[in-house]
Amino acid sequence: MILRRLLGIAAAACLMLSALPLRAADEKPHAVKVVADQRLTVTAPAGTGELALYVSRDWSKPQPGVTRAVIVVHGRLRNADVYNASAEKALAAAGEAGRSAILVVPQFLADIDAAAFHLPAATLRWSAAGWEGGAEAKGPAPISSFAALDAILARLADRTLFPDLTTIVVAGHSGGGQVVQRYAILGQGEAAPTASGIAVRYVVANPSSYAYFSADRPDGDGSFAPFAGAAACPKFGRWKYGMADLPAYAGAAAPAALEQAYLGRDVTYLLGTADTDPNHPALDKSCMAEAQGPYRLARGEAYVQYLRGRHPDEFRQKLLLVPGVGHDGDRMLTSACGLAALFDRPGCVPSTP
Repeated sequence: MILRRLLGIAAAACLMLSALPLRAADEKPHAVKVVADQRLTVTAPAGTGELALYVSRDWSKPQPGVTRAVIVVHGRLRNADVYNASAEKALAAAGEAGRSAILVVPQFLADIDAAAFHLPAATLRWSAAGWEGGAEAKGPAPISSFAALDAILARLADRTLFPDLTTIVVAGHSGGGQVVQRYAILGQGEAAPTASGIAVRYVVANPSSYAYFSADRPDGDGSFAPFAGAAACPKFGRWKYGMADLPAYAGAAAPAALEQAYLGRDVTYLLGTADTDPNHPALDKSCMAEAQGPYRLARGEAYVQYLRGRHPDEFRQKLLLVPGVGHDGDRMLTSACGLAALFDRPGCVPSTP
């Protein structure tokens, strides 16, 4: 009942929030402290660029014995070094599954980072937050952040390099969770590993918002209805919150087809039960996000309910709750449920919201 009342309050508050900035913490972005030390050439119809990233093995030569690849996408601060360290801890905690895995941590740099570190002109960089929704790079070519993920998947799907690979996990926390959830909807990179017999899983951890497939939003009574604040918040249904105005990367994809494809993908929602601060400094407080609930846990549980309600006979995606953990990427990835999502380790029971 408390959650339902809070959802109702959030929907009403959206009318007042529509004029506020997208995030309270986004007044002035800062350059990253560390730039990843490796590069992957990304080639797309729009051109070519170099993606900064960390890779735990030398993937320029064959890696027999590697059976799992784990891609971890950083949060809104673009701090890939921090997420790489957390992912390495998870790798070590996973035991045998970790010893036969490769870890890939891309870094979606911004113009401010390229300037601060005097990076070569070929280095891919995006707007400070545009990469979260698949936006095109600011330079050296208008390449979508999703196309960069496609390039990583294509490298991993190369059987001359990874003859024994069976599973790819694409995971992200916070801003990275936003990337992964949207990429699971629009992403085109899964085709290559699937053709090579490699399973792909998406792990969406503690994002601020989700992309909905209709105009329905939580109504405060535990169900869903057409969003009552649409007049005051006309962008609530636009990408990255809805299916209107999809990025160029999506091509001519139809929302109904995207929804059906998304249902067929292996998606795990990983939520911290203490990620309940409606005033968290990095929480998306736009009216578009507030329409989805008052805080991250509520928004995630509501989204799973939404999909389950729309597709009661088809919904097979998982919800894993991490007890007592708030907005903490390190604790989320290294928790029992984090290890279950990334490495299929036992010890975590799926939840029903």
